[in-house]
Amino acid sequence: MRNWCIAMSASENEIVARSLAADPVEALRDTLSDILVGLVAAGCGPHHLTGMAWESSNPAAFHLSRYTVELAYREVFAGFRPPIRLRPGTEAGLTVRARFAPPQPLPDIEVDGYPLRELGRQYSPRLQADMTALFRQWSREGAAFRAGHTGLDLAYGPGRFETLDLYRPAGVRRAPIFVFIHGGYWQASDKLQHAQFSQGLLDAGFAVAQPNYGLAPDTPLEASIGQTVAALNFLVREADELGLDPAELHISGHSAGGHLAAMALCDPASPSVASALLLSGLYDLKPLGHLPIGRLLGLDDVERATRLSPLGRPQPTGTRLAFAVGEGESEAFKRQSATLATAWQAPAPLICPGHHFSMLDGLNGGALLDLSLRTMKSR
Repeated sequence: MRNWCIAMSASENEIVARSLAADPVEALRDTLSDILVGLVAAGCGPHHLTGMAWESSNPAAFHLSRYTVELAYREVFAGFRPPIRLRPGTEAGLTVRARFAPPQPLPDIEVDGYPLRELGRQYSPRLQADMTALFRQWSREGAAFRAGHTGLDLAYGPGRFETLDLYRPAGVRRAPIFVFIHGGYWQASDKLQHAQFSQGLLDAGFAVAQPNYGLAPDTPLEASIGQTVAALNFLVREADELGLDPAELHISGHSAGGHLAAMALCDPASPSVASALLLSGLYDLKPLGHLPIGRLLGLDDVERATRLSPLGRPQPTGTRLAFAVGEGESEAFKRQSATLATAWQAPAPLICPGHHFSMLDGLNGGALLDLSLRTMKSR
């Protein structure tokens, strides 16, 4: 059972949401999703939040130090986190009271030919799907897939998020390596929610490695790039022990993961990468600096946004390149891939069925899997 309402006064705007779901993660998803609906109805977004109170008869179940709770929060509000007060309540379930500031008029400017409001829509792929339902589905499917595999949570570094899952094909002694970097605007999601997209590559005889990385804004993008490079070096260094072929290292990434994969290709500390499949990534970060999500990440610093953009970096040498985007993507996301493909002298991006998120289904069969195998196996 869920319900929400908006209470407004001259001094305070507040949205109240409640869920009676027994599972804390589901209750948090419910209430925060309803808070987001209320924010949108008020003409606001996550960046307008000024504070929250979470009330439960079992407060410890909702403590943000619990990783599943933090992930559920980030699924809805990414890295936007106002002060949150967790307090005991007398009623069953979870009640969330969210305070927010009223929206301010947007500056009358254009970026890349878009007014700011349209720019925000262009760079908001979450508008293409019911994200609460999607994350629930991905979490269920990922957990079911992982349950049938070993090689989980291998530590490639000392940090809390510096682990990877390694899925090995049956009957292959020295398997080529396909590394997949998950997306989430650098601020959300987890390897746990992407495990199921490994099956097509496993069936083709590839080992699939899925690393985690620290999430922004707690972890700067520079550190996430370094973690991606560290994961690649770990796989090469431990190849003999893990039954892998280090000469056949291939990398892929989706959305923000596409950015991390592309930046790793440009990093001199990375090992040799035979091929890269970049899926609807963000390769020119400067436009994001005009949006709340970009300012949260420090991309309103033009010099830093330029330095963190693959576009403008020299074409990686010795790496076969392929790009793909979803048919239902925004024009800005399609342009990001097309521009880098041209700059790096790669074929034009493959247009896949589906939107920004559902395009990943193609890794398990169809034109996207075919492109991946063709790119990795070509000489």
